[in-house]
Amino acid sequence: MADDQEKTEEPTQKKIDDARLEGNVPKSQDMSGLFTLFVAILGVLMLFPFMAEHILNMTRYYFSMMGTPLNNDTMIDLAIVLAREVLFVVIPLSIVVAIAGVLGALAQFGFLFTTKAIMPKFSKINPISGMANLFSLKKMIEGAKITFKAMISLGLGFYMFFHYIQELPTVALFSLGDQLNWMVEKAILIALVMLMITFVFALIDIVIVRKQYFDKLKMSKQEIKDEMKNMEGDPLIKGKIRQKQMEMASQRSMAEVPNADVVITNPTHYAVAIKYDQESGMNAPIVVAKGIDHKAIQIKKIARENEVHIVENKELARSLYAQVEEEQPIPEALFAAVAEVLAYVFKMNQK
Repeated sequence: MADDQEKTEEPTQKKIDDARLEGNVPKSQDMSGLFTLFVAILGVLMLFPFMAEHILNMTRYYFSMMGTPLNNDTMIDLAIVLAREVLFVVIPLSIVVAIAGVLGALAQFGFLFTTKAIMPKFSKINPISGMANLFSLKKMIEGAKITFKAMISLGLGFYMFFHYIQELPTVALFSLGDQLNWMVEKAILIALVMLMITFVFALIDIVIVRKQYFDKLKMSKQEIKDEMKNMEGDPLIKGKIRQKQMEMASQRSMAEVPNADVVITNPTHYAVAIKYDQESGMNAPIVVAKGIDHKAIQIKKIARENEVHIVENKELARSLYAQVEEEQPIPEALFAAVAEVLAYVFKMNQK
């Protein structure tokens, strides 16, 4: 019983689908960040001429204002120009990054719309469970991963900035356009290094996230049994339904006995009612009812009450019962034997 309660089994597809409906999906923040950073770099490269033009416009404007006395009107003009040019630079890139964030999430778990994830849960504000989550293995792994990634990023960033600072005296002699080009070149190089670091950590993170996700969804053997029972129905109820269906089918077959041409018996244990009507286009005789023991007695009783011929043929009765279902034609192998019985019955009817 204890083994049944241990969550050792992989989650079923239904368990995964139910978790998805609740907004519980394996999502790697590092993978989303990687995709967003990659798109942001492409966005900067594609939008750089547009962004550089507005940065130069802003710079030229401020240079043209040198020596102008500062008053309220001048300060307002400076603020308006600054806000306008910054918006022109920031908004296109922000839109690209926002779209990248959405696509990064869709690439991991597809389109998902559910309100269950944002529904308030008072269990989340429980201080005891909150402290337990704070010191859980998942939080420790997450903290170690963030710390390690930050140390590597800061270390490489400091190393690169240290070399860039040494180039500043030479870059100061460049024209403004060349300075911007130098800045973009170094920024792209830093972004590519950060992209590689993020890529490595994203691969590690997505493996950890998916493992933690499926480990959390693991089920016990009893849970799988209960799920199968709920999906397929209670075996007791299914048995009762099947029994009721058999009873209804038996009643329908018993109602056809009065229309039969002959009942072939064993003589006590088996009874098979046969009907053949060539004028209605029937290609072969059919079994309208069959039964053993109590049902066989009922078939013979109904046959006597409705003056249906009863013929004893042990071998034929057993073969028909074993090989032919109700409302099905007899097989070709039994044609001759059944035809002999029907010929006898039709002859008796003529007399």
